[in-house]
Amino acid sequence: MSKTLYKIIFLNHGKVYELFARQVGNSDLWGFIEVAELVFDVHDGIVVDPTEERLRDEFGDTRVLYLPMQSIVRVEAVEKKGQSAIRDAATGEKVVTPFPIPPKPR
Repeated sequence: MSKTLYKIIFLNHGKVYELFARQVGNSDLWGFIEVAELVFDVHDGIVVDPTEERLRDEFGDTRVLYLPMQSIVRVEAVEKKGQSAIRDAATGEKVVTPFPIPPKPR
């Protein structure tokens, strides 16, 4: 039996983070949401998603993430894991971009 997968969207230092986790619930810390069992893609090949790498570097050793309720934008129960992202809160553009960046057409 598969455990429910959640997509958590929250604000952090002017950026919008999109993470996936297996557990979301109320925390014993008043005013916080508890997010546990974060899910990251495991790539054995050459192709690496830089956003996924950055999120794994930042949250890879995290057992439980406590997020202030006011920073939560949305929590969704999803069928399968999508792409994690870090976006600028003002523009909505991705903060981490893959290398190399193709030149803009003239």
